[in-house]
Amino acid sequence: METGSPDDTGTAGTTEATEPSPDQPVWTGLPPGLLRMRRLLLVVWLGLLTLAAGVLPGLFLGPFWAAFAVLPSALLAWGWVMLERNWRSWRYAERADDLLISRGVLWREETVVPYGRMQLVEVTSGPVERHFGLASVQLHTAAAATDATIPGLAPAEAERLRDRLTELGEARSAGL
Repeated sequence: METGSPDDTGTAGTTEATEPSPDQPVWTGLPPGLLRMRRLLLVVWLGLLTLAAGVLPGLFLGPFWAAFAVLPSALLAWGWVMLERNWRSWRYAERADDLLISRGVLWREETVVPYGRMQLVEVTSGPVERHFGLASVQLHTAAAATDATIPGLAPAEAERLRDRLTELGEARSAGL
C-alpha cells in the first residue's frame, strides 16, 4: 500500500477507507436464496388467504364480499418489502476470539458468542430449506439466552462454519 504526505491528493486516503481495519469485523451477509424462499412462502400462504377471504366469498355471496381480498393482497405487498429489509439486516462476522451475529431493522440485535463458550454447533435443514439448497447453523452455549442461529446459508458454507467453530471452540475451551 502506498503512503503519501498529508499534502498528497492521490488515492492513498481512499484505499484506507475501503480496507477493513484490524479492529473492525468483516461482515458476511446471507445468500439471496433465503429471501427467495421466504418470499415464495409469503406468496403461497397469503395467496391462499386471498382466495379464502375474498374470491370464494365473492363468488358465493356476491361481489361486495370480494373486497375482503384487498387486505391479504396489501399484506402481501407490505410483506414482500419487509422480508427484503429483514434479509439485508442479517449478517455475521468471524473474529479471532468470537463470532458476531447481527440482525434487525428497527431493533438491532448483535450477539457475541465467544468460541470458548460454545458447547454445540449444529447444522439443520428442513424440507423447504433443502429444496432451496439452504441450511441453518445453530450455536448452543451454557446460557440459553446466548444461543444463536445463522439461517439460510449454503450447505457447504454451513458445514465449513460448523467445522471451524467447533475447532475454535475446542481450542479455546481447553484453557477453561
